[in-house]
Amino acid sequence: MSEHPFYEETLSSKSIFSGRMIDLQVDTVRLPDGRTATREIVRHPGAVAVLALLDGGRRMLVVEQYRKPLEKTQVEIPAGKLEAGEDPLAAAARELEEETGYRAKSLELLHTFSTSPGFADEIIHLYIADQLEEGTVRLDDEEFLTSEAISLDEAWEYIRDGRIGDAKTLLAVYAWQQRLAAEARLP
Repeated sequence: MSEHPFYEETLSSKSIFSGRMIDLQVDTVRLPDGRTATREIVRHPGAVAVLALLDGGRRMLVVEQYRKPLEKTQVEIPAGKLEAGEDPLAAAARELEEETGYRAKSLELLHTFSTSPGFADEIIHLYIADQLEEGTVRLDDEEFLTSEAISLDEAWEYIRDGRIGDAKTLLAVYAWQQRLAAEARLP
């Protein structure tokens, strides 16, 4: 198997930190031109996110919570970290119900994407759910949030105001807008 011409061979790897959410390692790599360089890599178990739609796709469920790295609250779609060995589909169903109290009759994978490939290996599996039943909110011990259902116009207002600013929610809003546009073109 031939390697890509930009491939970076790992010469050594050193674990710097191991936490409950992420691990940090520093790798020494050989560059394509033969020189060596250092790469700081955040290892993450992966995550799921759910574009959950109500009222025939006219409202989207979001949660608002404080995000310490940003030192402010953010409005986001329901999401969470994968547990070791957890199936992403099962995790998406779990996170949706834990954070919003809604259960999805079905979940469909929209896309799997990397969040910050320049320094992290985190992958998010984005699902869509539009057949929802009310259930019971079951937040994690250290989780404090509220949930609401917003319209597409409200989502764009939240984006303009900086209340929505994370990549997974921005991607979900664009996917939702595309879905609504496609439905409007149907005979």
